[in-house]
Amino acid sequence: MIWTPGVARTARRIAAAAALGGGGITMLGVATYGLLYAEGMMARRTIGRPHGMEGPPSDGVYGDFEGEPIGLAMLGDSTSVGLGMTDPADTPGVLIACGLAAVAERPVRLTVAGVSGASSAELGDQVDKALRARPDVAVVFVGSNDITTQTPPAQAVRHLQKAVRRLREGGAEVVVGTCPDLGSVRPIAQPLRWVTRRWSRQLAAAQTVGVIEAGGRTVAFADLLGPEFETNPGEMFGPDRYHPSRQGYLQAAYAVLPSVCIALELWPQQQPVRGESIYIAAARAAEEPGAEVSATRVAGRATGPHGRWVTLLRRRTGALPHDV
Repeated sequence: MIWTPGVARTARRIAAAAALGGGGITMLGVATYGLLYAEGMMARRTIGRPHGMEGPPSDGVYGDFEGEPIGLAMLGDSTSVGLGMTDPADTPGVLIACGLAAVAERPVRLTVAGVSGASSAELGDQVDKALRARPDVAVVFVGSNDITTQTPPAQAVRHLQKAVRRLREGGAEVVVGTCPDLGSVRPIAQPLRWVTRRWSRQLAAAQTVGVIEAGGRTVAFADLLGPEFETNPGEMFGPDRYHPSRQGYLQAAYAVLPSVCIALELWPQQQPVRGESIYIAAARAAEEPGAEVSATRVAGRATGPHGRWVTLLRRRTGALPHDV
């Protein structure tokens, strides 16, 4: 397990650098670049390419209900479009849309703006597309490609924060699934696997700080698929052993769905025992798959001696039934 106070300090420095416009902490030192680059190339050759470079077309209206549709937009990278799937019903956007429709008892209009291979720097055009659809809620899955392209984390967080602000200004609630733990991907060998795990969690914590400051909420993916992968790697990951399988996408969608419903006030917000410092909560959430972080107030104040007050909600993310 990553030492939480260290992750919290790193998240704070990255968030500060993002706010000031600097590059912040670099992901990689020159001395180790050659070794890790070689490991990364070997992993890419092992992974190969999944079938198709985009997910199946899935824009449309879901849910057999009457009434004005709820607008849902999906933004981000390959996981947001369901890369590797051939049936739209197996993509995260459709899974979330159907779940949301069932809870709200209203149809849901889905717009998928995500692009396979996208990093946080490429969210701007996606936001443009999403806002044209006037969504009530936007879900963003992003971070993996910021790690694999060695994007300075402060730059990645700054782009994500700008995207969240624009979506909020456009009237949408925003839920961000933070960077997953790439250390759970088996084709990535040691020592690259250990390093990417550390980077992934540091970036996830910093994303949480940036998203909360911009008015959104986050759900930690962390090693969401890790335990299931250990017991049955062929089930939670697809044929390339990098992108999720149908069950993997279902797990991700179900981790995010409660936060989408809470953001739209369709489910009651659980009452927190107490507010937490944003930096400590972000670091803890980065290690707990399914954990949600959202802004709160303590004694009427949005901020305390150590930054903004937030609520950390821990959710169980057990294995899903096979016949879902």
